[in-house]
Amino acid sequence: MEKIHLYNSNVNCRSAVNSFLADNLGVILLVHKYYSLSIELSKTNTTENQVEKQTHYCNMKQVAFSASLLAAGSGTVGPFNTHTPLVFRRVVSNIGNAYNPHTGFFIAPVRGAYHFEFYIGAHGHAAHPTGAVLIKNGEHIFIAYEHQNSHYGSSANGVTLLLEVGDVVFLRQWVNSRIFDNENHHSTFSGHLLFTM
Repeated sequence: MEKIHLYNSNVNCRSAVNSFLADNLGVILLVHKYYSLSIELSKTNTTENQVEKQTHYCNMKQVAFSASLLAAGSGTVGPFNTHTPLVFRRVVSNIGNAYNPHTGFFIAPVRGAYHFEFYIGAHGHAAHPTGAVLIKNGEHIFIAYEHQNSHYGSSANGVTLLLEVGDVVFLRQWVNSRIFDNENHHSTFSGHLLFTM
């Protein structure tokens, strides 16, 4: 009798499960569809993020310039009895137009890390060195300086700076110094954006 009772209970349970599954098949299918769509949405979001990153890199502001001191010919600038802004007139490249060859100023168009290099030189003189200072918003950052009595002397320096939009960077000739340039373009000023921030 107990076997029959267990058998009937088992049949009743199966019947109840089948009835439950039949009644809730739509819900089960919806749950399955929900999880499938969640997985697809996750993949889509990942793809969208990758596209956004690529678009950001493609749209990133491109900034680079390089210029030499004299536009043409040969000559020495200075000496002056005060620090004097240098204007590098022969522009080789000016991608983004952030360097102004009329003022010698580089004005940052975007916030980011920028790298600058400058090279100067002059024929030796007992009283006059060759020297230039990189200035950021009026602040003395780095100097390139060489003093020798005879022969040609040169110096160089470079720096990476975090600049905000509108920050101004330029070179200032050191007081009482001389800087030489000619058609070989010995004295140069260059800079470029490394990355935005």
